[in-house]
Amino acid sequence: MKFSSNPQKLKSWNGDVLFIGIIEDKSESALKLLEERYGNSITKNLFQKKFTGKSGQIATFNLLKGLPEQLLCVIGLGQSNQLKIESLRKAASIAIRASSGSEGKIGVVFPWEDFDKEKAVQAVAEAIRLSIFKDQRFRSNPDDHVFPSELEFIGIENIPKQVLSTANATCAGVELARKLVSSPPNELTPEVLAENARQIATDFNLDLKVLDQNDCEKAGMGAYLAVAKGSDLQPKFIHLTYKGEGKIKRKLALVGKGLTFDSGGYNLKVGASQIELMKFDMGGSAAVLGAARAISEIKPSEIEVHFIIAACENMINGSAVHPGDIVMASNGTTIEINNTDAEGRLTLADALVYASKLKPDSIVDLATLTGACVIALGEEIAGLWSPNDPLVEELMTAAAESGEGLWRMPLPESYKDGLKSMLADLKNTGPRAGGSITAALFLKEFIDSSVHWAHIDIAGTVWSEKDKGINPSGATGYGVRTLVNWTLINSQIN
Repeated sequence: MKFSSNPQKLKSWNGDVLFIGIIEDKSESALKLLEERYGNSITKNLFQKKFTGKSGQIATFNLLKGLPEQLLCVIGLGQSNQLKIESLRKAASIAIRASSGSEGKIGVVFPWEDFDKEKAVQAVAEAIRLSIFKDQRFRSNPDDHVFPSELEFIGIENIPKQVLSTANATCAGVELARKLVSSPPNELTPEVLAENARQIATDFNLDLKVLDQNDCEKAGMGAYLAVAKGSDLQPKFIHLTYKGEGKIKRKLALVGKGLTFDSGGYNLKVGASQIELMKFDMGGSAAVLGAARAISEIKPSEIEVHFIIAACENMINGSAVHPGDIVMASNGTTIEINNTDAEGRLTLADALVYASKLKPDSIVDLATLTGACVIALGEEIAGLWSPNDPLVEELMTAAAESGEGLWRMPLPESYKDGLKSMLADLKNTGPRAGGSITAALFLKEFIDSSVHWAHIDIAGTVWSEKDKGINPSGATGYGVRTLVNWTLINSQIN
């Protein structure tokens, strides 16, 4: 979608579809703009439709004569004392859905003066593009999916082109992540995930290293390879590297869980475990690759970012890991596997050791790790664990600016007692109570103490059965926007 800003007044604007936002208790200025363009009858029509400007309310008008646009959408933004950028995201998402079937150029008039204009414009641009995304690759007769292809912000000037290009690049990353997560496991194998990384490397001139099983054996990745043993498909350890122009001042590592399918192994997923949806167990890796695609297009300077994925399947065959097996991770830690369905943390263990050896300033991992996190925070908020307060602050800021829910969770060392094994250094699961905490504490054992680290559990946010506007039902692409924003924050740190 093409994004642009236009400083001209609404009265003289030309386009095909118009969105205008109304603040419930401050509607005068917006209504005046509407009356200047459409006459006094517009106010009467809104009154007849009982439109007040309440948050989420929309009134649409099909315009057939006298004006260039086909459709007018008036959207409520709610009360002024509750007005946030999230209000604009919601309104933009509602409006673009209402414009289905229209083509050409959209004009948007929102109360830009009440916000940081650059952040508001980027948020609205992302909301509009992401709200109309629809993955129809696997349908023999795709639905008609017609929307305007150009978006113009009316009455606003001096918006840097970089803001608009960043919005488009970020959306492209989210869309890639959604496609990866939506892909069925017979289509998206570890090798295909690696091919997606190769495509990003080719398109944006990134360095790529893909380790095969022999390479991983030489590196001593016993935890990761134990999970992969049950599958006929070979594991692929993916390492993409982005290096910005100029002297590198910050080095980051983003690690994504990459289980392209998770059967649970011998602790087979049954009942309400939704085994048919376990294609989304690579949601962390999808977010990391989506972020790689976006960051590579945005091209932040003076920063180096490593994107790391230990990709494999968790399946059952005669070679599969048994409950009770003891394996050794690449840092020499021995692990008693008391549950083969806690496999993601085993793959991440070796990935985090690998990332730590790169000596980054910070490591952030994303994983669909625990059902306990879903119970705690639901489907709209991911959990964040980290012992480092400045890193937490950066990530919380990045998530808030992106509109992605994130909540810091506790990381008490006393809970580590639940991971004690009678035979090995650790068990891979602790007691049921506090399961998401003990999972994070397990991962912490594989981080170099000199590196700042955070773990984000996206088990609840990676997939949605409900249509939530900017996040349509299905794969959400959660995490891409937060990771991109966090990387840009770090690129600006001196």
